[in-house]
Amino acid sequence: MYQNDEDILKRVRHIEIKTRGLSDEIFAGKYHTAFRGRGMSFAEVREYRVGDDVRDIDWNVTARSDRAHVKVYEEERELTMMLLVDVSPSRMFGSKELTKKNLITEVAATLAFSAAKNNDKVGCILFSDRIEKFIPPKKGRSHILMIIRELVGFQPTGTSTNISEALRYLVGVNKKRTTSFLLSDLVNAEGDMPKLEDALKIAASKHDIMAVRIYDERDRELPDVGIVEVVDSETGAREWLDSSSRRVRDYWRDSYDERREAMANILKHNRVDIAEVATDGDYVVELIKMFKQR
Repeated sequence: MYQNDEDILKRVRHIEIKTRGLSDEIFAGKYHTAFRGRGMSFAEVREYRVGDDVRDIDWNVTARSDRAHVKVYEEERELTMMLLVDVSPSRMFGSKELTKKNLITEVAATLAFSAAKNNDKVGCILFSDRIEKFIPPKKGRSHILMIIRELVGFQPTGTSTNISEALRYLVGVNKKRTTSFLLSDLVNAEGDMPKLEDALKIAASKHDIMAVRIYDERDRELPDVGIVEVVDSETGAREWLDSSSRRVRDYWRDSYDERREAMANILKHNRVDIAEVATDGDYVVELIKMFKQR
């Protein structure tokens, strides 16, 4: 945890140095080809030519000029990237060098700098079980550094996770289509899955959404260390487990796999691509792999 502004600034600078270089790999990989040409904007009106699609005829102009005219469109050259960042308490966990929070911050920074190389706007929604903060999309290095600073030092008020709330907010605050990344461990609030599927269906129809699931190996594999107390960081529930029991460890793994599969099915059903990155994994490789599949 970074306790003062000086510590936060040092961490932001460290993240900038590391991720700006990595963003070159992302950009040179598939970022710009994966998302270019996703939208079309109106450019001009010209006279109808043989072979033009009659559905493009501008009937108002045609009526005024007595000659058929069609609307001409061009690919939108400017994209807007939205980062939907989970800042719930579970992000503080990590059994390796990095916590989930550390890794989410690095991934967000790398994506943001990749967007900047494309001259795209970047915005951010910080969420837990509520919308914690909204940073409107803008361009520029100083704007990206401000987002990174928030990710490093932000203290949420919510105590659990509600992804559907973040998706509903995305739809409400962005009327134009965006390229949006959901950065989370995807451990959603209990009982929220039906609402999540409804929210995802609407959001995915209006925006190009990808999910980056950040996980730690201990989320799935309980080590054999005898009797241990485990604490749910979001509900505060505590339980003593005998981790030396194979049955207990198998139940821990099976429960995790069941939740992961349920979430993966919802994302796949709504055509949301997903990259899965471990706290000790190479997120650049996983992101490029996801982009190449698009």
